[in-house]
Amino acid sequence: MLTKKQLDLLAFIHQRVQRDGVPPSFDEMKLALDLRSKSGIHRLITALEERGFIRRLAHRARAIEVVKLPESLGGAPGFAPRVIDGDRPDSPPPHSAQPVTAQHAFDVPVMGRIAAGVPIEAISQVSHTVTVPGGMIAGQGEHYALEVRGDSMIEAGINDGDIVVIRETSVADNGDIVVALVEDQEATLKRFRRQGASVALEAANAAYETRVLPSDKVKVQGRLVGLIRTY
Repeated sequence: MLTKKQLDLLAFIHQRVQRDGVPPSFDEMKLALDLRSKSGIHRLITALEERGFIRRLAHRARAIEVVKLPESLGGAPGFAPRVIDGDRPDSPPPHSAQPVTAQHAFDVPVMGRIAAGVPIEAISQVSHTVTVPGGMIAGQGEHYALEVRGDSMIEAGINDGDIVVIRETSVADNGDIVVALVEDQEATLKRFRRQGASVALEAANAAYETRVLPSDKVKVQGRLVGLIRTY
């Protein structure tokens, strides 16, 4: 079952290809769905691929195959897929429609850098992909990765230069390490704690103070589920 945004994107791509013979650009998709950045489009496309509605083609720049349509968009057993272009670099398709298991490995989009220290500008685009074991992403939901900058989480075992794997979610339990968006402008990696009408973003480094903010100023963007370190 698709979310409304996923269905809207699939419908928009299909309609444009049927009408013009060419696909919309990622910028056009972003505007059509009223999203703040193209990173949201990348995540929706990944979700459509995971659910078997599209397939990103290996070794072909900016190519996506529409595999099927839901009944609400006129899908039928005889639907003929078409190859459409999209703003994506050459790479093998990161996911298959197969169930995820710990034995699989998958490419996850690296959305940019995340501050483990003073917050940086919000993540806005995919920079590359990283291969992660299936055990990290065996749960429900979409996933992405971020490169850590800073040392505020070193006592939690997260160092400058590490890659953190994030499960996308808007909710968190006390004690979870999350990607927090502060005032819709800055993103940071911190431990989450709710304190009444406020939210505390705790560092794991005694050199950094805990930030306490009104709960409406903090949006959870995802929860830490894995870490990749290169030596």
